[in-house]
Amino acid sequence: MSSYAPPLQRLITELSKLPGVGGRTAQRLAFHLLRASEEDAFALAEAIREVKLKITFCEICFNLAEGGLCRICEDERRDPELICVVEEPADVISIERTHEFRGRYHVLGGALSPIDGIDPEDLKIEQLYRRVRDGAIREVVIATNPTTTGEATAMHVAAGIRAFAPEVVVTRLASGLPVGADLEYADELTLARSFAGRRTV
Repeated sequence: MSSYAPPLQRLITELSKLPGVGGRTAQRLAFHLLRASEEDAFALAEAIREVKLKITFCEICFNLAEGGLCRICEDERRDPELICVVEEPADVISIERTHEFRGRYHVLGGALSPIDGIDPEDLKIEQLYRRVRDGAIREVVIATNPTTTGEATAMHVAAGIRAFAPEVVVTRLASGLPVGADLEYADELTLARSFAGRRTV
């Protein structure tokens, strides 16, 4: 039986569900929130509520958006003939920090992993194919993570595009990213070099 009051125990339990947050860290965060001013604590609660109510997925690229389209798809200065394919919205942020890419994105929503039950129809692959078919796309840059599942996803997407649009150049980020790492944790210089040295798949 917990020695904490039920509201505090509930907060600790909810915080411990966050990735990378164990029981002790959840306790520290909960006690920090107890010590924080009412204004700061309620501001955090309101920010969580607002992001859950207002943030959706872009109708075109499936990046995070407030409304129908994300800011990148709305930006007319971006090159509409160049698409960068990533696994998750966090990968878009990582690539944007490099300032090397001026095209648009397509977020798959994960990577192929038959062991985990993630098949092509579980990702936004068909929507990508539709964008390539319907638009005047000249290049698709595949920027999935350099992991086993990321590589399998890259090969699957590249083969699919080559099958119906052989005129479209399909490239993959070059070496420079450590194998087994996620784009989210890569530094800007490594990502910039990877973009500069991308190769045809």
